[in-house]
Amino acid sequence: MNSASAALLPVNAVLAWVLAVLLAAAVAVTAAARLSPEQHFGRAREVLTAGLRAALQLAAVSAIIGWVVHHGAALLGFVLLMYAVAVRTAGRRITSDGTWWWTALPIAGGVLPAVALLLGTGLLPVRGIALIPVTGILIGGALTATVLAGRQSMVTLEQRHGEVEAGLALGLTERDARIEIARPAASDALVPGLDQTRTVGLVTLPGAFVGMLLGGADAITAGAVQLFVLVALMAVQAVAVTVTLELVARSRITAPRRGIAPQSPQWTWSSWRARRTARGSSARGGAKP
Repeated sequence: MNSASAALLPVNAVLAWVLAVLLAAAVAVTAAARLSPEQHFGRAREVLTAGLRAALQLAAVSAIIGWVVHHGAALLGFVLLMYAVAVRTAGRRITSDGTWWWTALPIAGGVLPAVALLLGTGLLPVRGIALIPVTGILIGGALTATVLAGRQSMVTLEQRHGEVEAGLALGLTERDARIEIARPAASDALVPGLDQTRTVGLVTLPGAFVGMLLGGADAITAGAVQLFVLVALMAVQAVAVTVTLELVARSRITAPRRGIAPQSPQWTWSSWRARRTARGSSARGGAKP
């Protein structure tokens, strides 16, 4: 193990114990504060599940990554797996109906041009040890931007439906009316990336920078790599937000209807007798002088 990485965070039983304590604290605080949309314990269960899944997934990736980076077909398959999981995760976070798969477009639309540019210029070698982490960072950034843009756009359109109707009354197309209302909300999806870029080196030292230092690179090289990652992320997220906004405005990504369909009356023997009795009483009452 690299001496620098071992000094920073040794992998031993103490690390496992601290991770368990931190995860338990996250679950307990989330449950105690009822930090869930329904104000119960659903989000606390999600925190616990996310922590356990992260541990299992990272263990599996750590076991196979050394083999994947040296095999071309396996490398491509691993990148496609990352993309597929990102699409499914983004789609599930935005909507629960069958339009979730449209999130494949904003994620691919942001990541593919960036990766193609890096490969075409030779800045990113076609090697798993470089391609997997860089592509993973870009896919993760596109995933976050897509989810935020999609959720906020759809919530805004639902809350401001009357303004969309007003736009239609003024002669706007449905797409134009919806996009004018949803655009400000969707643009907020860029804020996390902007804040991260603005404060890099002052508030936080992101993972790429720290990883390069632990790998033995000098500070200048590590800073250059981190700058490249941040700028690429801003470009990827800008494309992802734009495509997501367009898909929501064109109703390609939709939310399931929340209204409850009217139910037919339940005809039972007792209800039939009650209605017949009521009709009979009404008829007798009308017959009186």
